[in-house]
Amino acid sequence: MHHPFTPVASVPVDEACARVHEEGWQSWSPSGAYALGDKPYRPTNANWATVCYRPGVTVPEGTFQGEGLLALDPGDGSPVRLWAAVDPTREVPSIRLAVVDGQAEVSADGAVKEWTGATVQSVLGDWASSLQLPAPRPAPTVWCSWYEYFTAVTEDDIHENLRAMETLDLPIAVVQIDDGYQKALGDWLTLSGRFRSRAGIADAIRARGRRAGIWTAPFLVDPASDLAAEHPEWLVRDTDGGFTHAGRNWGHDLRVLDTTHPEAAAYLTDVFRTLRAEGYDYFKVDFLYAGALDGVRHDGDMDALTAYRSGIELIREAIGEDAYLLGCGAPILPSIGLFDAMRVSPDTAPHRRPEADDYSQPGQDPAEFTGVGRQWQHGRFWVNDPDCLMARPAVETRERWAAHVEATGGLMASSDRLLSLDEWGVATTRRLLGGADL
Repeated sequence: MHHPFTPVASVPVDEACARVHEEGWQSWSPSGAYALGDKPYRPTNANWATVCYRPGVTVPEGTFQGEGLLALDPGDGSPVRLWAAVDPTREVPSIRLAVVDGQAEVSADGAVKEWTGATVQSVLGDWASSLQLPAPRPAPTVWCSWYEYFTAVTEDDIHENLRAMETLDLPIAVVQIDDGYQKALGDWLTLSGRFRSRAGIADAIRARGRRAGIWTAPFLVDPASDLAAEHPEWLVRDTDGGFTHAGRNWGHDLRVLDTTHPEAAAYLTDVFRTLRAEGYDYFKVDFLYAGALDGVRHDGDMDALTAYRSGIELIREAIGEDAYLLGCGAPILPSIGLFDAMRVSPDTAPHRRPEADDYSQPGQDPAEFTGVGRQWQHGRFWVNDPDCLMARPAVETRERWAAHVEATGGLMASSDRLLSLDEWGVATTRRLLGGADL
């Protein structure tokens, strides 16, 4: 529920030197610092507005807006000022800043507290530290199938790369199977035709001394799935009685699993308990924004953010505290305290520029911009995931991308067909992944 914007502060600024940090809603939402004359990154179409930004929120032209966090360096030597949500896991107000006659006029549509500090990143870090979360455990090193094979990954591809890890002597702890092993979004325990046995491939990974990891998008449901056909009562509805729309991807208009429905919750619990029992202990859960979308749920008294957090807590209980949980496409502030690691940027890509120059879309430039802007979260909320290293020769500006991944000090994951790496690619992959314990 959105409330009217009310004034919070009026701050004199040096318009030539001032900087504003916008915090985006979720992993893929652009986040970072801008000069006052810059035009902040905004969605370039309605679908991306739903899938990658805060749904239903439009920012006026000429206005900066942070979701739960907004920082201002006035540029005149006075302290940096930060406005932050009072209880970010329960309510995330939008915070706006517009400059009028040399004054930054700040307003918000909910309660905020103010902090001051020396720099933008330091005051954000001070605020994060004040929440007093336990230090996150170190991330294992990972090989992920996504950026080479995408949804066409096969069981044979996994076996090939398992052998290559040994041949190339790469320090990879986790082999994570990404999107493509399952029949459909929602039908997580039914295999696509490209995999023979999910438990069998986990056994093969573990037999070679590595850990098995797997990808899901637990709150998304493909309308063509068996789940959608057999259990429409498990899906979140809109106020008109239709299905809540979670955006369009994979050629389908996506729906949302209602984890407040006892049978849907039991199903999701069974999915993750089954995967854990098969030997998977590293879980990448993706497209999590869907779980926080507004809608009509079975438990009509539960708001969207509470439903989201309860859904993640259900997953954690199913996989156990010892399993490693990586979030992606997740609402950032509502996820505090739930994850071991978190994707803090949009997807990278073999190319630099994103489609339509939308900085929520895959590309090295947007991944670097937001990854740098969220560096303050690393080690305070979770281990930052800057997204995967791609070191094969076909990747544009691979040296620059590798340098960015290394500089974050976060989760180190390779996503190449390992036999396609040249000498530089092997050496770089070995070096970046060599710092974590197996």
